[in-house]
Amino acid sequence: MQNIPIRIAVLIHLLCMPSKGGTKKGVKCGGILSAPNGNVSSPNFPGMYPFDTECSWLIVVSEGSSVLLTFQHFDLEYHDSCEYDYIKIYNGVSEDEGNLLGKFCGKNTPPPFTSSWHVMAIIFHSDRHVASKGFAVTYRKDVCGGVLTGLSGIISSPDYPDNYPNNAECYWTVRVSDHTVVSLVFLDFQLENNEECNFDYVATFDGSAMTDKHLGNYCGGNKPPDIISSTNQLLVVFKSDFNIGGRGFKAYYFSGECQQVFTALTGNFTSPQYPNVYPNNMNCHWTISLATGYRIKLFFSDMALEDRNSLTDACDYDSVAVYDGSSDSDPLLGRWCGGELSPPLLSRANKLLIVLSTDRDSANKGFSVTYTGVVPMNVSCSRTDFQIQIAQQVLPKLDRHSVYLGNPSCAALTVASTYKIMARFDSCDTASQKRKNTTVIVNTLYIDFSEGHQENRQQYEVLCDPKRKEASVNIISGGDPKRLSQQAENLVETQPVETDTSDSDSLKKHDTSDIVFISICVLAGILMLIAIIGLVLL
Repeated sequence: MQNIPIRIAVLIHLLCMPSKGGTKKGVKCGGILSAPNGNVSSPNFPGMYPFDTECSWLIVVSEGSSVLLTFQHFDLEYHDSCEYDYIKIYNGVSEDEGNLLGKFCGKNTPPPFTSSWHVMAIIFHSDRHVASKGFAVTYRKDVCGGVLTGLSGIISSPDYPDNYPNNAECYWTVRVSDHTVVSLVFLDFQLENNEECNFDYVATFDGSAMTDKHLGNYCGGNKPPDIISSTNQLLVVFKSDFNIGGRGFKAYYFSGECQQVFTALTGNFTSPQYPNVYPNNMNCHWTISLATGYRIKLFFSDMALEDRNSLTDACDYDSVAVYDGSSDSDPLLGRWCGGELSPPLLSRANKLLIVLSTDRDSANKGFSVTYTGVVPMNVSCSRTDFQIQIAQQVLPKLDRHSVYLGNPSCAALTVASTYKIMARFDSCDTASQKRKNTTVIVNTLYIDFSEGHQENRQQYEVLCDPKRKEASVNIISGGDPKRLSQQAENLVETQPVETDTSDSDSLKKHDTSDIVFISICVLAGILMLIAIIGLVLL
């Protein structure tokens, strides 16, 4: 959904606020707060809050600002999943679970929260049993700085892209999930320049305090390098002096869950929090990068995003895009939204980029994807046999016995740094099948990457049209060739096998079918001629 104007957001909140019947009679709570700062507390605070109560507050400050929320007191009935009494904090209106920043109960005080725009919602709920003192929280309009807890977001100088004010001082603490790190990428940067960067500058620290490791000071017109923390927190400080300003800066931050690079031959990943609702305001990047020569086959097994824009019929709101390379400037293979399930995708080279973009509202459960690397190989055939070649350098950890056709007894030979298989159609479990009224010769090529007790064996369906002497190879994922054969496409451009004369002793089987055929024809002609001469002489 498009970013809704604030008046519409307020109207939605008013319409969706709990009715009088949903709150205990005589209890007044909730409302719309538009002052630049203020307080919110549970009914009767610091006394016991009433049973069976639901309150909803919408905090709205001036556009271009954010809301900083800080808890002063917190004491609610405890439950493992906060199902009884709880408070919910939303990064925007409360009617969209994708905006949910957190749900809390018990006695542990929640952390401070900073919204990513000028609206924040608070929901308080109590059930019919067990009450406590409740909560008290303060909020204020935050022109710059704050604690940012989303998976990804934007940090910018005050008034960006207009010139920032003099004597500004802003502190942003980016805090992401435990066991992940924070990445910071500057999209635009123009500050007053001086050699030591001590007039106007951006400073970064590897932690939540200026006593943590100093990662750098930056000023001038050159974008700083990408910054990656070593922990789950990163402190960003912006300061300006009393004169000379600039356009300022805009930076994008993301957590490890939202930005990953995969180098394993096979793998899978999902949108954040899948199969639960993904967060709003995300721009996540997953890069698959395999060894040179490999291609990548990508399968989406589930897709549930916000639907298309009904006016433009385009994926204008939440979408997944796949690029044939490592950058969004590479060719776009497709963009999907709603419940559209992408067909299997095949890269042209060894890299793919998957980008998930979400807006401020209407989230869904997201997607699940699996990928596998396609081993580069040359495949050809004659009227009587298959020929397969794979460079050893693309399978550095394997030996020849890990590459075989049909069964392990038909393992590859090692010839001049290449795994080679030459197998006649009457061997190695080769079979003939009817495909589209054409008889083809079919077998399965196995490449076994298994290590220890972890089984990882790729299967490729190898086909040959012996009349045309044309071969193709299709990767089989899973172990159900019949199910996937209809999806399969030729993954490898077939090329004639280059036979080195020095390898003739190693490869005993050669394609002599054409020579044999011509020889038989010549012999038949000679015999016929002898027969005719014999008849004439008689």
